[in-house]
Amino acid sequence: MYKILVPSLLVIGLSACQIHTVPETEAKTQSTKTQTSTPLQSMIDKAWKITLDASPDFAYSQGDISQAGKLTDLSPDTLAKFNSRRELLLVNLKALNKSRLSKEERINAQLLQDQLQNDVDLYRYKDHYLPISSESGFHAYIASIAKDRFSTEQDYHHYLAKLEALPKYFAQQTYWLQQGLAAGITPPKVTLNGFENSISAFMVPVEDSGYFKPFTHYPKHFSDAQKAALTEQGRALVENTVLPLYKEFFDYITQEYLLGARTSIATASLPDGEAFYENRVRYYTTLDMNSDEVHQLGLQEVKRIRGEMEAIIVDVGFEGSFAEFLHFLRTDPQFYPKTKEELLKEAAYIAKKADAMLPKYFGKLPRTPYGIQEVPAEIAPKYTTGRYSGSSRDDEPGYYWVNTYALDKRPLYEMEALTLHEAVPGHHLQISLNTELTSLPPFRRYSYISAFGEGWGLYSEYLGLEAGFYQDPYSNFGRLTYEMWRAARLVVDTGMHAKGWSRQRALDFMASNTALSLHNVTTEIDRYISWPGQALSYKIGELTIKRLRAQAEEELGEKFDIRAFHDAILENGSVPMLVLEQQIQDFISIQKAN
Repeated sequence: MYKILVPSLLVIGLSACQIHTVPETEAKTQSTKTQTSTPLQSMIDKAWKITLDASPDFAYSQGDISQAGKLTDLSPDTLAKFNSRRELLLVNLKALNKSRLSKEERINAQLLQDQLQNDVDLYRYKDHYLPISSESGFHAYIASIAKDRFSTEQDYHHYLAKLEALPKYFAQQTYWLQQGLAAGITPPKVTLNGFENSISAFMVPVEDSGYFKPFTHYPKHFSDAQKAALTEQGRALVENTVLPLYKEFFDYITQEYLLGARTSIATASLPDGEAFYENRVRYYTTLDMNSDEVHQLGLQEVKRIRGEMEAIIVDVGFEGSFAEFLHFLRTDPQFYPKTKEELLKEAAYIAKKADAMLPKYFGKLPRTPYGIQEVPAEIAPKYTTGRYSGSSRDDEPGYYWVNTYALDKRPLYEMEALTLHEAVPGHHLQISLNTELTSLPPFRRYSYISAFGEGWGLYSEYLGLEAGFYQDPYSNFGRLTYEMWRAARLVVDTGMHAKGWSRQRALDFMASNTALSLHNVTTEIDRYISWPGQALSYKIGELTIKRLRAQAEEELGEKFDIRAFHDAILENGSVPMLVLEQQIQDFISIQKAN
């Protein structure tokens, strides 16, 4: 999974937690390029300026040094002004005569319209009232400022300025939480069980705080006087400003917010909730599907995958029911790592094997490498099992995050599927190639369309089957468990948000159809409740890619080249399913002609 702080950007918080940015040197080069002035290009430039104006940190990463040391302004007036700018631009874009546009320009216009529409929709449905979720919240994601680049004294002063700005940032986010509480727009109370632990994790002595870490090691060229002065300022800010903020936020959450959070789980129960959920269904599938159609498709897929899973149970000679086999997988120690190092090494071993498969299946590979890291301890207990975090500059890799919390809930039979999805040929390969498409306008290079990205991730799990992975039947069952997990999402997400399903019914459905640990089942169901519709994107995208591949194989016959097909899927970056459909039809026509 790759989660998206800056609206409509490649950023895996709440709508995002890790900002993926273009290197500063590259951004400066881009800004000097001369582009033909057209009405569409003017709109693209205006939209990009809104994006940069809305996020000082992102703008700084793009080369705007005037934004150094600033945090995002989330005041009501500021958010309203940004929304007005987007609404006006959206009206003008919809009125644009697109018949005279080139094929590439039409794609740009469609994707820009989709992005603007989504930002306007989220504001209209008051998504900014929800800066926390079942997994974490703004208080955890903002802590990433301590991981900025620190190579000059000015970098430290920029960081100190951000620390000084934190009280305003926390106050603005808390204001939106209060507005949500008053309007009944909160995460369901049941999904916030233990949420306070993600705050108390930051309530530590100064020396143990991640915010103080930049002051514990300095570049070698710093003098003792520089280090002493910066350390004194940093210690004072962390002790007297940052840590009290977390204590104050902890008290607010535990003494007020959690007590008033809504008891219902369905998005349909929110103000305008039914319309909002159907809006999310269309957004995350990128298709004109409604919740009922998605639900029925999910039931069909669950039935198909269940048959394949039962065949494996027969093959391994297990004597017992499907439920008993799942219990065996969840409880037998042979399937679980004994140490976090064992889990991380297993992930690294699989990742290296996956690297070796790439030349056989792809003609174009990304320049950016990737590493493996643990999910940060402060968010791990309620976090998903793994995630990809893109690099933020050209001297950094991307990272495949592995959750090492509760090792007895991290089965090794899932690791091949997880690694292929999050690292390569999944998210790292797709996202890195996307950002290296210098011919695309920035709003497309750094966009992330969930149906495309997550569909590609799930397809990558399947691709491992023909690449020689899953030789162990239990690992293959793990692959099917992951596919079943994504199929069951279609059922439980629509079930809870549109069909009146209870949380327990969703838990039971997921637990009875997959070999996911019960801990993972719980964290996943709570994620779907907190993030309506996003879970639908995986299966819809994967089924689309598989269908297009089957068509290409059938029509091209001996001319079908798997490397060329994959390159064609990825060549235009992240796109909606209908655009991808046309992309592959064109690919088939060109291959036939050749």
